[in-house]
Amino acid sequence: MLAINGQTASGKTAMAVAVARLLEPDGIRAEIVNADSMLVYRGMDIGTAKPTLAERCGVPHHLVDIMEVTEGATVADFQALARATIAELRAAGVVPILAGGSALYVHAILDEIDFPGTDAALRARLEAELEEIGPAALHERLTALDPQAAAGILPGNARRTVRALEVIELTGGRYTSTLPGWNYALGDVLQFGLEVPRDLLDARIEARVRQMWADGFVEEVRELVDRGLREGRTAWRALGYRQVLAFLDGELTEAEALQATIAGTRRFSRKQMGWFRRDPRIVWLPVDDDAAATMASAVRGRVLLGS
Repeated sequence: MLAINGQTASGKTAMAVAVARLLEPDGIRAEIVNADSMLVYRGMDIGTAKPTLAERCGVPHHLVDIMEVTEGATVADFQALARATIAELRAAGVVPILAGGSALYVHAILDEIDFPGTDAALRARLEAELEEIGPAALHERLTALDPQAAAGILPGNARRTVRALEVIELTGGRYTSTLPGWNYALGDVLQFGLEVPRDLLDARIEARVRQMWADGFVEEVRELVDRGLREGRTAWRALGYRQVLAFLDGELTEAEALQATIAGTRRFSRKQMGWFRRDPRIVWLPVDDDAAATMASAVRGRVLLGS
């Protein structure tokens, strides 16, 4: 199988589609397995840059639009869904292409990692504290308990901060000890990464966010609120969505929400690259016309030549 890594707006999905189409003339079927936790939600289209049917170019995409915004899925849930999908594709002779998402989700799918369970009472207490003192204060607590884990979680990412604190209390150890190492749980994996210069990526992110607004992102969030967005545990916290909700609540102006989304996405992209760079198995390629051909050639070699 092929895993395509990279930061937000680096072009992972488009590259995955290009690779799949390049493999078609050789009789190699390839399908895309989504590794982005927010693409699973129906109706979260504009703010997640979900690929349209036209952009998918007939290449099947899995784990997209499978949940309502009121539902929630942990990394462990996503791991199970993705691995089951990958197993089904392989059994059918299809090459899975894993694309999208953060390094944590990608490695949870690919690598040997078991997630600690949850405790409803403990989680409820931490979420009550979150409401009372805010995500920044909880993140400071995490920094004191596990600096390495805190360094990999944005202070505004309340969901992951709460989860890290929950694991620390449940296990009595560090949250980082539960994170994936470099041991594949799945066989025959090829990993590539898309390398985009920072200034170009920053420009792409700003252009993407502004296009989201032009495409009706604010109206999308309004419609999702009517469908229970605020009641869900996960969906409303997505980048962009929580900023628009703050605008709708009168906490930010619309211009401030737009700028906060740009800034937050840029910070997230830098965190992503920090995690990806730790994985020595990823082969990094510049994003150009040769990248898809290079990946397709590597897959072709494994499938046709067994090399």
